[in-house]
Amino acid sequence: MDWKMIGHEWAVRMLQKHIEQDQVRHAYLFSGPHGIGKRTLALRFAQALNCTDKDHNGNPCGNCRICRQTMRMEHPDLSVVALADDKTEILVEQVRELQHVLSRSPFEARYRVGLLLDFEKANANAQNALLKTLEEAPTQVILMMTVDTVDNLLPTIVSRCEILRLRSLELARLETTLAEQFDLPSTDARLLAHVSGGRVGEALKLHQLPELMETRKQWLDEMIDAMHHDRNHRMDYAEKKFRHGGREQMRIAGQIWLTFWRDVAMRASGENPPLLNPDYEAEIDQVAQSLGLQTAVEFLQTLHQSMEKLDDNVNIWMLADVVMLQLPDRAEI
Repeated sequence: MDWKMIGHEWAVRMLQKHIEQDQVRHAYLFSGPHGIGKRTLALRFAQALNCTDKDHNGNPCGNCRICRQTMRMEHPDLSVVALADDKTEILVEQVRELQHVLSRSPFEARYRVGLLLDFEKANANAQNALLKTLEEAPTQVILMMTVDTVDNLLPTIVSRCEILRLRSLELARLETTLAEQFDLPSTDARLLAHVSGGRVGEALKLHQLPELMETRKQWLDEMIDAMHHDRNHRMDYAEKKFRHGGREQMRIAGQIWLTFWRDVAMRASGENPPLLNPDYEAEIDQVAQSLGLQTAVEFLQTLHQSMEKLDDNVNIWMLADVVMLQLPDRAEI
């Protein structure tokens, strides 16, 4: 099989060349927004490094035990570090445990692979601890990290890695790919391409889990409805939605609302780029015409600032109150 990576063919060619020429680096850094395919590319690379039945082009077979277990992140020579469900940071203890495992010889594969997912969430101690392995990596160890942006890592880590910056696909190409390779109706393919912002992994996730699209619609409809109600209604809404265990709820809602207000700001500015929410074009145009660019940008800033506070020790209910109360009131639309 080939690597089956849509839109990142250049990265696949580069990694294949490293393997073919026996010039594999000791550390790779895959950067890009959520859902763009960073983890999938890293796992495909791990398969290509360790597959026992590669084709004549060096592509992993996808069927041997190593390939299957690697893709499920279950192979004994693949060690994964990720944010724990009950934590807000990747901790130094996780990195030290990884270092202990990587110090051993591979169980059966050519390389031991350390995969550190969303490593921008690692605290300073964890990032500093990783430097020792980056500086003195055993020859049979390959480190792979995924991050949203290299700016969120220590420069000393970034400088020791081969960096692959992954980009979103053009929406038209993703739309065509979804329609042709995944047999989606053209209207569905177009909507998923736009809502995902050109991120293949996110588009496929939304397709496979249609309830996520229903959730998106619910958050957008409720926000638009709240714009037509007074402050008491909005505060009641914030309490109902976010008072109990609302941190993850707020994260999901905020990310969805940001896309709407990004669309509003673009339309209010007179620009006409592809909308992230084409199914809400009428509502976006109405809000853009009524409020103007300055109000749209100011509310975008409110949302961004609120999202940045989510991992701090803040009262989510009160944070939601701030967001809802700064929505334009009905006198403005």
